[in-house]
Amino acid sequence: MASEFKLPTLGENVTSGTVGKVLVAKGDTVAENQPVVEIETDKAVAEIPCDVSGTVLEVKVKEGQTIKVGQVIFTYKEGAGAKKTEAKEEKTGKEEPKKEAGAEKAPAKEAPERKPAEKKTEPKAPPRLHVLDRPTTPSVAAKAAAAAATPVTKHYPQRAGHVTASPSVRRMARELGLELSEIPTSDPAGRISAEDVQRYARGRGAAAEAPAGPAPAAEAPAEPYYEVQQDKWGPVAVEPMNNVRKKTAEFMTHCWTTIPHVTHFEKADITEIESLRKKYGKKVEAAGGKLTVTSFLLKIAAEALKRFPKFNSSLDFPNQQVLLKEYYHIGVAADTEYGLLVPVIRDVDQKSVLQLSVELPALAEKARARKLSLEDMQGGTFTISNLGGLGGTAFTPIISAPQVAILGVSRSQIEPVFINGQFSPRVMLPLTLSYDHRVIDGADAARFLRWFAEALEQPWVLFLED
Repeated sequence: MASEFKLPTLGENVTSGTVGKVLVAKGDTVAENQPVVEIETDKAVAEIPCDVSGTVLEVKVKEGQTIKVGQVIFTYKEGAGAKKTEAKEEKTGKEEPKKEAGAEKAPAKEAPERKPAEKKTEPKAPPRLHVLDRPTTPSVAAKAAAAAATPVTKHYPQRAGHVTASPSVRRMARELGLELSEIPTSDPAGRISAEDVQRYARGRGAAAEAPAGPAPAAEAPAEPYYEVQQDKWGPVAVEPMNNVRKKTAEFMTHCWTTIPHVTHFEKADITEIESLRKKYGKKVEAAGGKLTVTSFLLKIAAEALKRFPKFNSSLDFPNQQVLLKEYYHIGVAADTEYGLLVPVIRDVDQKSVLQLSVELPALAEKARARKLSLEDMQGGTFTISNLGGLGGTAFTPIISAPQVAILGVSRSQIEPVFINGQFSPRVMLPLTLSYDHRVIDGADAARFLRWFAEALEQPWVLFLED
């Protein structure tokens, strides 16, 4: 009798997800804790392990499909590795060992063959994105394809075993009818990028057309990934929104339309902070971290939230009450190729600047590799968005509900500051604080950000205050 493996609970308030990759096929033998499917949720990708053992009879989902918690992923016949079978053996006595002995041989024999089974050639559907109307003049997509054709200095062949690639890259390869295991990568670590897929597709297309003679110079070397359409004024390259962009758009629209935002601006003198960074940077690197301004921002933010508890709260508007959080989990916005992700560093008030300097880059790299779990991005009480590395003098960040405030940081500059009767060159850091005016008044925001700036200017004061 066939049993069913269903999508388990993914996280708090998460009821569904999109299938990014199905990791099993009909006839495969699965074991407990083996990943069987990749699921994309709002901003995370998770490999879902099974809690059963047996042989897959039928896969009930397909890549790109949105499924709900509790929906059947595949049916299976219980195998020797299943806990239920072991329990049954203990009860039935002499008849079960025969079945168990025969069943033991199947996993031992099939286990080494599982990886090649992943390389089964799937039906190659035509690409979903295609050229609808190619104009005679070079299109935006053609120019992008030509720009991407710049050769890299070195390629690395794909390594045997599991192929490392993001869900969006996997999707691109499927749409172009390519096997990821065949694509060489420019990354020494073996991770396949979108550029690797596009480069391989162009090369394969050129090889297929070689016997027919040279292609016209005006023709694009390969079919572009973006869909090209024609509007009233000219060609338009259509870029589909990925899952991260869709959810970000929905969430930001909700936050902007439901929270009355006000933004307060300030500047902090971080000359002393920069001196500390230069003095202790090597020590932090030796510990496996990187001493950045954001490390200090995190530590000072936790202390500021203790002194101004309204900024570490959420609004329960239906019950007309403010919930003051007594924990300090701070989100740090991370720029990735998939879009904006905000991993959360927990219990910031209990960690040193050194600990934060080690944890922060590790979490940022996890975000860029799309390895964040749902828990990694939940439970934040305050957020810092630092765009200083990219430039700008100021911006107005959008509050991430149910939080009531967010700190924006822009690029620091050396400016003349009048101190003790004369001008002195100082490193000045622009700060912007967006806050929910239903909970926080303007005077509260001014006091909060002024205290924050003074703590940055004289960080040792933190050790003098209660």
